Amino acid sequence: MEYSHLFPLILSLKVAAAATVLAAAVGLPLAYYLSRSNGKIADMIDTLTTLPIILPPTVLGYYLLVLLGRQSGLGKFLEETLGISIVFTPIGAVIAAFAVSVPFLIKSARAAFSSVEPNLLHAARVLGRSEWNIFVVIILPLCWRGVASGLMLVFARALGDFGATLMVAGSIPNETMTMPVAIYDALLAGNDRLANVLVMIMTGVSVALLYMMKRLERRVLRGEK
Repeated sequence: MEYSHLFPLILSLKVAAAATVLAAAVGLPLAYYLSRSNGKIADMIDTLTTLPIILPPTVLGYYLLVLLGRQSGLGKFLEETLGISIVFTPIGAVIAAFAVSVPFLIKSARAAFSSVEPNLLHAARVLGRSEWNIFVVIILPLCWRGVASGLMLVFARALGDFGATLMVAGSIPNETMTMPVAIYDALLAGNDRLANVLVMIMTGVSVALLYMMKRLERRVLRGEK
């Protein structure tokens, strides 16, 4: 198969991987904060981080365009000061995929963090452990299954995102065209053969990923190497 046909798949995997790393960096601290906090501020943060699940992808993509577009204050700053363009670039695809997928990690990790016995954390503080040390040494090892589950959901959701990615990154061949966008473009162009090939590749990759994740989960639960 020609490389141009494989490019959307390769880009989609790269975008999903980058979005997963970004989601871990942003989502885990937020999930931990929400698991230990109450009040109006926590409720507002929880609402805002859940909103991408409810909003249509096109609405979320519109908000990202307003926030990061070249006419926005942030977009102008990034482009003029740092030379970074967001819209119609692979970076935009990563940000869009991150925005639609990070709520799944926050929800999963928050539930896992909330299950940790508070007395265990209190005992660690009495022994002089810092909050960062408690989080890394105690909480993450106890909650890794919930965190891993959330990261898997993030990767899968980012891999299949269409609406927000199309609005923010566009469909530039061999540059920003991810797999879902490539399938859509092939159908619009009446190229059913290419669309079928891309659909079969996407389905095969998705099934393979889910199968490997399930096998890994079972091996870990059984204590297998």
